[in-house]
Amino acid sequence: MMTTISPTMTRPSVDTIWDWLGEVPDPEIPVVSVAELGIIREVRYEGDMLVVAVTPTYSGCPATAVIDLAIEEKLREKGVDRLRLERRLSPPWTSDWITTEAREKLRAFGIAPPIDGTAASGVMAARARRMTGKGNLVVECPRCGSTHTERVSQFGSTPCKASWRCKDCLEPFDYFKCI
Repeated sequence: MMTTISPTMTRPSVDTIWDWLGEVPDPEIPVVSVAELGIIREVRYEGDMLVVAVTPTYSGCPATAVIDLAIEEKLREKGVDRLRLERRLSPPWTSDWITTEAREKLRAFGIAPPIDGTAASGVMAARARRMTGKGNLVVECPRCGSTHTERVSQFGSTPCKASWRCKDCLEPFDYFKCI
């Protein structure tokens, strides 16, 4: 996994690398990139070695190996040969790291984006204020915008999503959980 940047290529800037990583789709939700999901934590050079720090959405994420492979393939396609992927588990990923643009892409794709994340920044208190009296989170339907929704199952199409249903338009949808 370690070779050099192509001799015919000048070393790309860190900003260019970030742009390239913005082209790598998440394998489970291909409308958003791994950069937009916030799982790329750092891009840096150590001498002539490019280091990309990746934080999985959770430690047991089954897509981690596929994501690493996609990152490596994209960067090698762009001429980066000397590359190291670094697994960064601390701090743990939080859905607070999902960009605003990615949240809109999730909604347009039919997935309700996470309302608040799990970072220690006090957003959990805001989430608690939006809970119904039954302890259910109020989630907006990504199709019709109604908040007259209910959780069908904590387990959705992938481990990071829960199954929900809109009581107004009657459509099922996934909710991207705050893991």
